[in-house]
Amino acid sequence: MRRIVIVFLAFVAFVLNVSAQGEIHERSKTYEWPADPQVVSKLKKWQDLKFGVLMHWGVYSVPGIVESWSICDEDWITRDTTMTYQQYKDWYWGLADKFNPTKFDPGQWASVFQKAGMKYMIFTTKHHDGFCMFDSKYTDYSIAHHAFKDNPRRDVLKYVLQAFRDKDFMIGEYFSKPDWHSQDFWWDVYPVKNGRNVNYDIDKWPWRWASFRKFVYNQMEELLTNYGPVDILWLDGGWVNPYRKQTLDMDRIAKMARARQPGLIMVDRTIHGPYENYQTPERTIPETQLDFPWESCITLTNDWGWVPRPTWKSADKVINILVEIVAKGGNLVLGVGPTPEGLIEPEAVKRLEQIGAWLRANGKAIYGTTITKNYHDGNVWFTASKDGRKLYAIYTVKDGEQVPATVSWAGNLPKGSVRLLSTGKTLKTQKTGGKVIVTLPQGMKSQTFAMEFKI
Repeated sequence: MRRIVIVFLAFVAFVLNVSAQGEIHERSKTYEWPADPQVVSKLKKWQDLKFGVLMHWGVYSVPGIVESWSICDEDWITRDTTMTYQQYKDWYWGLADKFNPTKFDPGQWASVFQKAGMKYMIFTTKHHDGFCMFDSKYTDYSIAHHAFKDNPRRDVLKYVLQAFRDKDFMIGEYFSKPDWHSQDFWWDVYPVKNGRNVNYDIDKWPWRWASFRKFVYNQMEELLTNYGPVDILWLDGGWVNPYRKQTLDMDRIAKMARARQPGLIMVDRTIHGPYENYQTPERTIPETQLDFPWESCITLTNDWGWVPRPTWKSADKVINILVEIVAKGGNLVLGVGPTPEGLIEPEAVKRLEQIGAWLRANGKAIYGTTITKNYHDGNVWFTASKDGRKLYAIYTVKDGEQVPATVSWAGNLPKGSVRLLSTGKTLKTQKTGGKVIVTLPQGMKSQTFAMEFKI
């Protein structure tokens, strides 16, 4: 019994350590607009959507641990000390034989996220551990060849994407460029000693790296050929890049990808150039407004995938994050992990329904808006209609705060009346000294709210 307790405590410490630290991608310092007019057109459409979901689901969901990273040898990782490194990796790879999501219901996912007000989706087809959530003919390390193999929906990607197409979502596929399960990336001839990177000398073994490049190309071709219309290819693993000699020939990949999916938005994360069509600051919001396409990827809990005892963000916190991001010109993609059984759990559903209710009342200030020069004053954030005729002032209320009796801001002075967007009620206003003071109705709910006016 004592040994069981010790192992359990070590495991909990591992989960907390890895989940809290994680892998953070900062955004690139510069941006290059794509030259393809079809890509630009789709980017403009994507920018109008404002709110999406990013789903991490894989073998790591079985025990509810951080996705992939626990098998990496970097010094911030903590593992169960009762196992050797090889034993731990064997245990991790073996989770494929336990991942059997018998309640798999992508229709439930799509319905929940639609009610939350989300307009686009990104699904993790393969994370860094190499486990494929699609039936790839280039590896057996996939959901279609292990515990779930006898299920008629074993090629889960097909059913996930279709469920979201049925709800008119823009469709995105996440794909990890590195693959730690592949012998052409982590070759067992050598120990894993370079962290997340390829563990052999590419200059010494060029044929092996060429084999890996072919493998990556083939899997991307599968994803963009066999699963219907795709709008976004979201590529993770920015350390696989030409600056580290880990080139994948993105020109060739892009040519193939857009031949099969015209206008495809490519997101080669943190790799500045023609294939980072929008930037992806992770778990952060840029300090200032940006006038090119970008998306903050932020989690609903502290983790990307499902964990058994998460720390949740409140619906109000997510709403305030969304408001700030949109006022600064970006989109929010919210990380929500399905359970090992294949459902979105009730606590997530409850928060997402609250977010959706807010957006149904205030979404005019979010969807299809554009940035305005004066975009922030205290607790007030501003967005604008595309024709520039209307402005939206969104007052953010933090958890536990009360709505004040009055709200004021400088600049962006209204011409005519100010309306409460959720009810259409005209609010009393007073303009003085370059400021406007708005008197709010008594008894307002303690929640972020939007106002509409002309300037």
